[in-house]
Amino acid sequence: MALKLVYCIPSLFSFGGMEKVVTIKANYLADNFNYDITIILTDGKDKDPAFPLSPKIKVVNLDINYDKIWRCNIFIKFFIHHYKQILYEKRLKKALLEIKPDITVSMLRREINFLSHIKDGSIKVGELHFNRLNYRDFNTGGNAIGVKAFFAFIWMKQLIRELRKISKFVVLSHEDKANWEADISNIAVIHNPLSEYPDKLSDCSSKKVIAAGRYVSQKGFDMLLESWKIVTKSHPDWTLSIYGDGDRTAFEKMVEKYKMEDSVALNGAVTNLNSKFLESSIFAFSSRFEGFGMVVAEAMSCGIPAVSFACPCGPKDIITDNVNGLLVEPNNTTEFAQKLCYLIENENIRKEMGKSAALRSKDFDIKVIAEQWNNLFTELTHK
Repeated sequence: MALKLVYCIPSLFSFGGMEKVVTIKANYLADNFNYDITIILTDGKDKDPAFPLSPKIKVVNLDINYDKIWRCNIFIKFFIHHYKQILYEKRLKKALLEIKPDITVSMLRREINFLSHIKDGSIKVGELHFNRLNYRDFNTGGNAIGVKAFFAFIWMKQLIRELRKISKFVVLSHEDKANWEADISNIAVIHNPLSEYPDKLSDCSSKKVIAAGRYVSQKGFDMLLESWKIVTKSHPDWTLSIYGDGDRTAFEKMVEKYKMEDSVALNGAVTNLNSKFLESSIFAFSSRFEGFGMVVAEAMSCGIPAVSFACPCGPKDIITDNVNGLLVEPNNTTEFAQKLCYLIENENIRKEMGKSAALRSKDFDIKVIAEQWNNLFTELTHK
């Protein structure tokens, strides 16, 4: 009999990493393991999924619309959120009692606050797409003092209580697992999957460095441009291309300030990033923090080595330093520039690292990752 699985996620219409990963996994489990899968949403009822869903997958939208809270006056947001939480718990309980899943997987959004209280007979699993240091921290930046830090502390304690009640808590990296182990014992590590691989690999011969991600502080493109200012002095014939969504204004000003218009291109997002990777020789990953940093593995699958800050969390799980890429002390822009120059100046090493990077990327193949999830679900349902 097919295993019946429910995923709880706010929405599927956004082109975000969590939405993409859930779609990839659900499609594969439904199509290749014959799972009976329902995805339960709270928002975006009239919006199409950003990523194609298998026809075997059912979608239920509970029409809670948390996104509308942010349009309200700050003084009534709390009361509206509280009301919507009550409504969500009521509707989710009704849906789960009707579906009767074997396992319910939460993306640790709003339902984690009450999921273990719903007695529908399903095994509860939590799946985190962030890292502990940057989750529920109210943007404190690790500061342990102040009102924000106090509420972040209370909110995290509440989350830990709920995580102890579920059957399994799944994180994306071994690095992040270590951050939780003092408080939680029911942890597993399963990396994010790659769903596609290119037909060919880059030969790493072009004089091009590539970066990709949203134009936000987290992605550290300001630090990358600081590093590139150093690189381009020694290697003016090399170019840096960045691809992503968001406001590029601040970064355009940096390029203009440092007179790097001839060597830096700030591009919008593209639908086929692999084609851009294949044209490049080095991937630059400058994030301040990540949940995992799947774009690193995507670049490696195209046969290009990465120079990456060893930020929390992900790069250290993906890259083996000096084998398939280079790791840099977080926020050290001078060292980042030096590592870029090292790969630029050593073509044979760059090409060998590119080949090793392509081999490493196979560990993230959806076939491998789906098998790990299937093993976990089988273990939980046969205890």
